[in-house]
Amino acid sequence: MNYLIDIVLYPIIYILPAYVANGAPVLFGGGKPLDFNRKINGKRIFGDHKTIRGTISSLIAGIIIGLIEYPFLHFMLGVAILLTIGANIGDLLGSFIKRQVAFKPGKSAPLLDQYGFFILAILIALPLGHLPDLYGIIFLIILTGIMHPLTNLGAYLLKLKDVPW
Repeated sequence: MNYLIDIVLYPIIYILPAYVANGAPVLFGGGKPLDFNRKINGKRIFGDHKTIRGTISSLIAGIIIGLIEYPFLHFMLGVAILLTIGANIGDLLGSFIKRQVAFKPGKSAPLLDQYGFFILAILIALPLGHLPDLYGIIFLIILTGIMHPLTNLGAYLLKLKDVPW
């Protein structure tokens, strides 16, 4: 039973703020672009799909998950805030890279799209500790690789996204 908690349950509880933060803009995003149509090297910084409302909704959603987890695991509020910030930075960095290497808007960059938010979330929250153990991290890497495309496909089928990735 402890293995189930250590390898599956705790890692999901730990990463949930980043997962929710990453998905919230699909439901609540839209509006003005975060980069205000500005360019670097003649290319958009983030593109039209990264919006002010999407970023704010992402931050709020991730922190709400931390507040829900807080009564059970007091350290999770701080961790949730950093995971949420990290997930946003990772997602924005991925968009920036895609724009600078001339990916067309909406075009998929599989590893960058699936793991950019995840890696930065973990790295930014790392100083607070409480990271799942190695097997928990491996589980999260596999789970993220499975869930990211499935949730995006679901959002596409529900007409929440224009593309299935």
